[in-house]
Amino acid sequence: MPSTILGKEEMANGISLLSLNNPNLKRLFNIFDVPELDIEKNYFWSLCRSIIYQQISGKAAKTISDRFIALFPSEKNYKPKEVLDINVDNLYGVGLSKQKASYIKNIAEAYNVNFIINNNFSIMTDAEIIKQLTNIKGIGRWTAEMFLIFTLRRSDVFPVTDLGVQKGFQVFYSLDELPSIDLMNEKAEKWRPYRTIVTLYLWYAVDGRFEW
Repeated sequence: MPSTILGKEEMANGISLLSLNNPNLKRLFNIFDVPELDIEKNYFWSLCRSIIYQQISGKAAKTISDRFIALFPSEKNYKPKEVLDINVDNLYGVGLSKQKASYIKNIAEAYNVNFIINNNFSIMTDAEIIKQLTNIKGIGRWTAEMFLIFTLRRSDVFPVTDLGVQKGFQVFYSLDELPSIDLMNEKAEKWRPYRTIVTLYLWYAVDGRFEW
């Protein structure tokens, strides 16, 4: 079964349950307002955006994504066919690397041949979605996890390879160095089924509130 969707009410319920079962999390929750994940319906744009945001700062990624959107008359409502048809030099011109430009073209092709069908996501588990998306060259586990969190608003995602999450974990637990993956997974077991909520707060602990 798909995990729960984190709407406003479910977010509040999750924070209450986490606070009850993990009292040490209260000090983290008290620093920031309750997160609110936007409702996203443009899954194609969301996946392309995740590629843009790979391995660069949020500010730089936002600049590139704005320039990318401006390439298309309909902006965020552009279609996969438009991405397939656009000259790749235009993608380089907005700041995309050759690799990222090819990855975005790969996503467009996946939609074009119906390898990705948006309506299927609502009945797929997190693991099934990760498996499908990571079959597309350019989409790794991290990108799929960002899609689960920020687009599908799934409640139980914990991206242990994300540097921001690792840094937030280090800050929260007052560690001298970045935590191991094993330690993070061990601690996070007791945060199920709301690991996404803790993930958001760990990001905030490092960078404050941010725009995705």
